[in-house]
Order: sequence, then C-alpha cells, then structure tokens
Amino acid sequence: MKAQRHADRRSGEGAGTSRTTAALAALAVTSSAAAAFLALVSTVSRKVVVPPRKRPTNAHIVAVDRPGRTLTLKADADTVVPGRYGLWVDGSEPYVKVGDVVSHGDRTVTREVLSSNLARVPSDVPAGMSGWFYRHPRELGAEYEYVSIATPLGAAPAWVVPSEDGVGEDWVIQIHGHGSQRAEGLRAVPVFARSGYTSLLVSYRNDGEGPRSLDGRYGLGSTEWSDIEAAIDLAVERGARRIVLMGWSMGGAIALQTVLRSDRAATVVGLVLDSPVVDWHRVLMFQATASRVPGILRDAALQAIGHEWGRRLTGLERPVDLDSLDVVASADALTHPVLILHSEDDGFVPSDGSKALADVRPDIVSLVSFHTARHARIWNYDEERWNTSIAEWLRAL
Repeated sequence: MKAQRHADRRSGEGAGTSRTTAALAALAVTSSAAAAFLALVSTVSRKVVVPPRKRPTNAHIVAVDRPGRTLTLKADADTVVPGRYGLWVDGSEPYVKVGDVVSHGDRTVTREVLSSNLARVPSDVPAGMSGWFYRHPRELGAEYEYVSIATPLGAAPAWVVPSEDGVGEDWVIQIHGHGSQRAEGLRAVPVFARSGYTSLLVSYRNDGEGPRSLDGRYGLGSTEWSDIEAAIDLAVERGARRIVLMGWSMGGAIALQTVLRSDRAATVVGLVLDSPVVDWHRVLMFQATASRVPGILRDAALQAIGHEWGRRLTGLERPVDLDSLDVVASADALTHPVLILHSEDDGFVPSDGSKALADVRPDIVSLVSFHTARHARIWNYDEERWNTSIAEWLRAL
C-alpha cells in the first residue's frame, strides 16, 4: 500500500509538473509574442519621430544617355510627373537636376538632364527623387547671408536672402518638413523676393543642421515651434515688422503651432502652407494604410507616441499629444490669414485635412487645390500657378 501511495504521489507530482511546464511554455510563447509585437510598435512609431539618417532611394536610374543629356528611370507615380526635380544618385551624390519627360513607356520614363554633372552619373543605381531642385542660395543668383539663430537648444544655422528691394520690414520665414532641410524652401525665395519679402530659411532641432535635443526626436510641431519663435526674434532684431510663416509638410504643422503657442505671434501677419500636416491622426492613418500596416499595430504605435508608457519604445523624452496638434479641432483659435497649396494626388500627406480646415474657417483660410503634383512638389509641377497663387495672396494681405 505504501508503494502504491508513493507511486500515486509521484504520478500526481508528474501531472502537476506537466501543467506547470505547459503554463510556462504558454507564458513564454505569450511573452515572446508580446515582445515581438512591441518591437514592431517601436519600429513603426520611430519611423514617425526619428529623423532619417539617409535620404530615401525612391527611384532607380536604368540608363544614362550622355550625348543626348537624358536619364531613364523606372516609371512610378513620382518619376512620371512633368516638371523640374532634383535627383540624389544612390541617395547621396552627385545631385542631378532633371527636367521634363522626353518619353514614357510602361516600365520606364526618360527625362532631360538640366545640370552639367551627367558624366558622374552611373547606370543601374538607386536614386532619390527630390522636390528641392535648388540646394544653395547662390544657385538663385541672389545675395545671401549666413546667420545663426539662438534657439533654446543652441545655435541653428540659417540663410537670409534679401528681397529685390533689399532688406526691409516684410519677411518670410521658411520652415522645412520631415526628413528635409532648409534648402527645401529655396524654391519659394524668388516669388517672395519679387513681392518685397526678405527670406529667412531656417534649420531647427534634430534636422541634421540645427541643434540636437536630448532625445534626438521630432516633436511633430510640439517642440520645434520654439525654434521658430527664436527665428522671429532674429528677424525682428534685423528690422522685420511683418512676418509670414511658410511651412512645407511638417513645417506647416510647426508654423501652425507657432502662431497658436508663441507670444511672438502678433508679429506674424499670415501663413503660407505647402502640402501641410494640419492633423497628424489623418496623416498617420493614411500612411499606415498605404504601407499596409495592420490596424492593431497602427493604433498601438499612435498610442505609444502619445503616452508615457510608450517612451521606451519611441525614445521620446516626452510623449507627443497628437490631439493637441489637430488644428482642425482647434481651428477657432486661429486668427491669422492662411493660404494652403495642396495637391489632390499628394500621395503622402492627404489633402483632406487641408480641406477640412478650409471648410471650418473659410473666413481666414484660402485653399488652392492642384492635381497630379506629388507631395510638396507643386512648384516643381506647376511653377507658374504656384507662384501666382502666392503673389496674389501676398498683395491682398
């Protein structure tokens, strides 16, 4: 009997051990799955708040015709659009300026080359299509000056380009977008110069030119606005009395937060926004869908960006309150005239946010819609209408 009881007890212990092992295995599987999911959440959320280290290679050079001065690229939604663009070969150098489409097949598109460095361009390499076109003020044939803006985090380099009448009381501050730098705004300098505006093209925290914050992360407008406030101070010190803020893409979000939060907003007389982010929720939902990010992962990434628990995943020093950056929801607080230029075919920042803002504040928001142009490349596609829209709005300001 004792032997039987001992065997029974051992049998019971074996069953308990099996159950424990099974529970631990299930926990390990669950923990592994949770860890894998959180790693994905971190990856998705960091794409939003971490400044990219490399330029994207979103195009591919198939062939180079040096005698004919053309490049043949793989055809896609961006490379087939008419106009003038920049092309970063292999995502870096050389930088080639390309013009209109010469021919267009099912799989390739051939474009004219406008710059003189075609001899340095190899075939069959990745490239990055850019809306910048100009990289430096000297390409505009205008006078310019290097200046340093004393931001809360340190010195931020900038360019000052006088108007055609010299440096006067009317200034425009150019604010570039996500993953970009101050050269993005050079396309706008001529139309503002002709309209009597001195251009201040700024860098800001974590953009690769301006000072770095402790976390090295974008605040999506919630932190960068204070750097633009410092730029306003510099402009005022140099004689500015009427300032227009021009924001490109995320720069639009920064410009809007500046006038909503800054004590210097009284000096600002209006905003010009090209392909702006006016509501991050709309933009990030759109981009997640376009990238086929599952809804549960998308929602978790947005929550991580906006909450304390997500800081370890995002690397943010402080969460970013995306609701507070929804300018459509806070449109009643806007008091400045706003000109928005947005393409229906943007492909990156949908125009529905711009339309919504224009709908709720038709008294101060003017929306000029374009078609065919891609994100922040309206000037490249339709320079004449883009320039005319800005010039006419400035005259009425």
